[in-house]
Amino acid sequence: MDAPQEDRSPDAVTAQQALRFVRDAPNPLMEKLGIEWLEVSRERIVARIPVPGNTQPYGVLHGGATAALCETVGSFGTAFVAGVDRISVGIALTVNHLRSVREGHVTATGVPLHVGRSTAVWDMRVEDDEGRLVAVSRLTLAIRDPSPDPGS
Repeated sequence: MDAPQEDRSPDAVTAQQALRFVRDAPNPLMEKLGIEWLEVSRERIVARIPVPGNTQPYGVLHGGATAALCETVGSFGTAFVAGVDRISVGIALTVNHLRSVREGHVTATGVPLHVGRSTAVWDMRVEDDEGRLVAVSRLTLAIRDPSPDPGS
């Protein structure tokens, strides 16, 4: 796998710094899902999860796993674009499931439609290993400054 693409704009957090941030942050759900980051840039975020281990009782990919993948991609993308020192939280997520998947991986590609001072909106497309569209998603996020430390 190639290294994620870098954004080289002045004063920007690099893709490598953003990846280090997301990998170092405790996140049991990302570990459970088996998220693998494939591309990180200000224009798009790409990550994938394995289908095995993320299925429902019928043996197909669980819709909640797809939703968690989409929200993670959009949340991480917003943190990268808005600044990892800010807090990005999802406030609305829609996922339309179009095709079931039983094996391999699903890959989510997220693109920002808007990243402003206090909100962001991302579109995600989820595809299987053959490039077939599995789901589409839209995520709206709130962007906040961290609360001051009450002990300072």
